[in-house]
Amino acid sequence: MAVSYPRIGALAVVLDGDSVLLVRRAAHKPDAGLWGFPGGHVEPGETVHAAAARELLEETCLCATPVETLTHLDLIRHDAEGTLLFHYLLVAVRCATPVGTLAACDDAAEAAWHPVDHVLRGALPLSRDVDTVLRRALER
Repeated sequence: MAVSYPRIGALAVVLDGDSVLLVRRAAHKPDAGLWGFPGGHVEPGETVHAAAARELLEETCLCATPVETLTHLDLIRHDAEGTLLFHYLLVAVRCATPVGTLAACDDAAEAAWHPVDHVLRGALPLSRDVDTVLRRALER
């Protein structure tokens, strides 16, 4: 079945000193095994900022206040015949330093703080554009 509209997703970008919070996607999720920002679909009637905070809590058990929208990304995939499989408009939201005890929850196989330079050097298998979004967050 062809996709007729883009879905909106929110990413929670959390920095703490020289570290960034990332989650590794569970086996049954898109980008399985790759590290990326906590995130997911924006629910009907929910703001992008509220969705980023909710997804952060659901995937890491941490609470944080959304601070600002950093950027947006189009994630579009087609099958071998060129049929559109999905189109997500991902909105990256910088969040304040979180509170709580970090744990991998919901659809995260793992949640961890990683040194920013480690991530930017490509030392982890990353979801697409994690490095681009991280650089944007560091510019702020």
